[in-house]
Amino acid sequence: MMAGHMRELDFYLVDVFAREPLAGNPLAVVADADRLDESTMRRIAREFNQSETTFVMRATRPDADWRLRFFTTTGDEVYGAGHNALGAWWWLAASGHLEKGTGRTRYAQEIGDRVLPVDLVFRDGQLAAVSMTQAPAAFGAIHHDRATLAAALGVDEGDLIADRLPPQIVSTGAAHLLAGVRDRAAVARARPSLERLASLVRAAGGQGCYLFCLDPVGRDATAHARFFNPAIGISEEPATGSAAGPLGAYLTKYGIAAEGDTMVVEQGDTIGRPSRIEVVVRGGHVQVSGEAIVVAEGKLRC
Repeated sequence: MMAGHMRELDFYLVDVFAREPLAGNPLAVVADADRLDESTMRRIAREFNQSETTFVMRATRPDADWRLRFFTTTGDEVYGAGHNALGAWWWLAASGHLEKGTGRTRYAQEIGDRVLPVDLVFRDGQLAAVSMTQAPAAFGAIHHDRATLAAALGVDEGDLIADRLPPQIVSTGAAHLLAGVRDRAAVARARPSLERLASLVRAAGGQGCYLFCLDPVGRDATAHARFFNPAIGISEEPATGSAAGPLGAYLTKYGIAAEGDTMVVEQGDTIGRPSRIEVVVRGGHVQVSGEAIVVAEGKLRC
């Protein structure tokens, strides 16, 4: 953008993976972002200071309906389809950019060099959920050094359930280290050494770390989790679809869940923003679903 030229952009704040305002993972969504250059997008993401800011643009490929770009507060561009994508589609529907449907209506989203399907689920004419198909699960390195991992996470080595579920890098678009502990108390006790954790996860070929247990709060939930991604400026995030998807694939691989089961991952309770993420794995495909709420809108001058 030229110096001295100021324009207004519409922006929205969306609470994602939440059923009520001021819960879930807050997302900044910038509409009509086609004319923004990449440098300006990075600066806007820093301005909003959310874990991620989504820029909504016209698709550049004929097989996609909309193009989405995501930047973190540190200016890193990311490509996983999590709360960053779900919140944008919820806003597209809420703002009248998409037709109201019945049942499931499928669209296609352009993210980086991929086009991924996204389903909008309607009940009684109202949007009830957004369901995103992520990239096929890719299973990476297993982390064998329990003592080093426990120290980086700030948990006792005995809390880890590595003998049952090995700590492993898993990706469905973004690669994260999944580390299981025995119960909610161990999840809550974790006080990660962020620099040490970032170094450990990077060395294993991942981005962030999803700490989880199979001792959830809700009766219908499958797992309870916290997410740390200090490498891109996220000390802790309240809801992470790009980590819940890998967790669903991982729990299916290790026989905790069966294909076709709906897994519910609880996250965000420890930081006062409770979230619920639904995951289904079928035929190697991972779908992540949830609700959202548009909680604010405004004008950005830049």
